[in-house]
Amino acid sequence: MSTGRWNDLDYVVVDVEGNGHRPPDLVELAIVPIIGGQIGEPRSWLVRPPHPIQWHARNIHGISNDDVAHAPTIAEVADDVLAALAAGAPVGHNVHVDLGVLTRSLAGWQPAEAFDTLKLARHAWNLTSYRLGALVRHRRLDADIPDGLRPHRAGYDALVTARLFVDLVADSAAGEGLGLDELRQYGLVAGLGTASTAAGRRPAASDPTLFDLP
Repeated sequence: MSTGRWNDLDYVVVDVEGNGHRPPDLVELAIVPIIGGQIGEPRSWLVRPPHPIQWHARNIHGISNDDVAHAPTIAEVADDVLAALAAGAPVGHNVHVDLGVLTRSLAGWQPAEAFDTLKLARHAWNLTSYRLGALVRHRRLDADIPDGLRPHRAGYDALVTARLFVDLVADSAAGEGLGLDELRQYGLVAGLGTASTAAGRRPAASDPTLFDLP
């Protein structure tokens, strides 16, 4: 028996940008709430990492060390971030990476469950690429993006991931969207709290579905 529909839960779609170290330190975080099935407004934080931003990370997201020189540390915004994260279950694209950065950055934070749009997309569609950018083009998810948001920044990536998530779960043959049991079957992240997640597991560089890692 179904335990409810997907929109009986609330969600917080997360995206992080990092400084290019391994494991990466947080540089930018965005959170987009999905409450009652409705996508809310993105919130984002620039964070001064403990180590400089590497050139290859800067080439992806465009955030320089000068940009974060006077930004708060994660400790200084942790209460605000934790309050935003408490609004729902985390969702992300290849969300292991985001969870790894967040669990290292926010002492004691560990979600009970989280959902991965990469897993959901692989189940739903037969495509040659499951990169976030490819899925955005496939489903035209970048329409009417607010001014100032652009690809590879946390606010943009979190917002299009929220749209992708709703696109994946809100439609079904019954017209009611996925049930929670289906959502957990196809999109639930396994092994939360294990070493792989805490370390910020990264897919192999040869993975054709690889998106931009922090």
